Amino acid sequence: MRIIGLLLTLLSCTWASGGQNLSSSWVGIVSLIIFVVGYYFVAAEENYHINKAKPALFMGTFIFILIGIYFALNGMDTAPLTHEVDALILEIAEIFFFLMVAMTFIEVMIERRVFDTLKYKLVSKGYSYKKLFWLTGTLAFFISPVADNLTTALILSTVLITIEKEDKTFLVPGAINIVVGANAGGAWSPFGDITTLMTWMAEKATFVEFFGLFPAAFIGWFLTAWLLSLSVPSSKPHFDASVEKRVVILKGGKVVMALGLLTIVSAVLCQQLFHMPPMWGMVFGLSLLKLYTYQLKRRSNETISIFKSIGKIEFDTLLFFFGILAAVGGLHFLGFLDLAAKLYDYAGATTVNIGVGFLSAIIDNVPVMSAVLKANPAMSDDQWLLVTMTAGIGGSLISFGSAAGVGVMGKLRGIYTFGSHMKYAWTVLVGYIVSLVIWYVQFEVMGLY
Repeated sequence: MRIIGLLLTLLSCTWASGGQNLSSSWVGIVSLIIFVVGYYFVAAEENYHINKAKPALFMGTFIFILIGIYFALNGMDTAPLTHEVDALILEIAEIFFFLMVAMTFIEVMIERRVFDTLKYKLVSKGYSYKKLFWLTGTLAFFISPVADNLTTALILSTVLITIEKEDKTFLVPGAINIVVGANAGGAWSPFGDITTLMTWMAEKATFVEFFGLFPAAFIGWFLTAWLLSLSVPSSKPHFDASVEKRVVILKGGKVVMALGLLTIVSAVLCQQLFHMPPMWGMVFGLSLLKLYTYQLKRRSNETISIFKSIGKIEFDTLLFFFGILAAVGGLHFLGFLDLAAKLYDYAGATTVNIGVGFLSAIIDNVPVMSAVLKANPAMSDDQWLLVTMTAGIGGSLISFGSAAGVGVMGKLRGIYTFGSHMKYAWTVLVGYIVSLVIWYVQFEVMGLY
């Protein structure tokens, strides 16, 4: 209640300030309403049978069109607006191409039967749904610190849907477990998530300090996974050895996997060593993949169509990100995110940083973390680690609160939805609270860095 009262006070101060920003103007008010209504339709996707990309694209583009109209009616200089849009296009393009390449690699691996082979090996061993649940969740937690959390979630959710295509008692908890595991695993690595990478590159915490978040991230995820596992059936997936044919990876599949790993390494090196966008390394990896498929066809007449794989990726997921980032960018331009610095002064770093976790569940953690970094409140290293952790893990509270969640929603369309996630959201909240308690004991009580 205290934080709500402070927010209302700050909003009233902003309203009274008049010319300080555009949040109190008609364009600011209308844009905020459009954002809230648009997000409602995103959240209620399954109720209205509307793809989440449609309201996201509408509100993201329309907000800036309204701002342009406001500038034109008032005879204002459009140079600041042009600069904001240019910067936003660059930001969106980096994310768009990064995700497009990651999704393309996954589609090629699907075509080469990599995941069908993994599914065959897992199911043929006689593992139960419960054991498969723990295997995929554990892999998500420990792969995401090396790869990014989105790529990890996309790969493992593909494995999940190849194991079982209909049973929601396994698929929904399994999907949530993968999302939580990927986000929690990415939170304790400097390059496990875009938010941690942003914080590290801004020199808010050292490389080694990030690993101090491992206990909080691991125990929080493990508790959520254990609670979710109680709903997973102990039965086994149907497997008839006399009917099921042995599945093997098609020619070139293992090389594609190796190129995928090399692409991730290239993306990390571009960011860390060359100070170039990770997207550059991803597109470089795509070029290697295309060159390899060319050589493969010449040597063995084995065809892998990269363009067909690109055509199969979830473009609605990419367009959803476009809309959300544009909408948040519009609100930032209007001055709404300027309240962040004032909130730190009024409520204190710990309170606001915990709240960032809940905010990142509604708004993607990347723009939320970007807003915090731009506000640049005076905080110690342990507080910067806290906000990095809450932004990453907090995104798991709602299905579309993180890139990993949105990606899995695309893979398990109609199965892992906002509604199905919210039935188990309390398990994620319990894990989130436990992670906060462990952080408090570790950094505030024991004073460890």
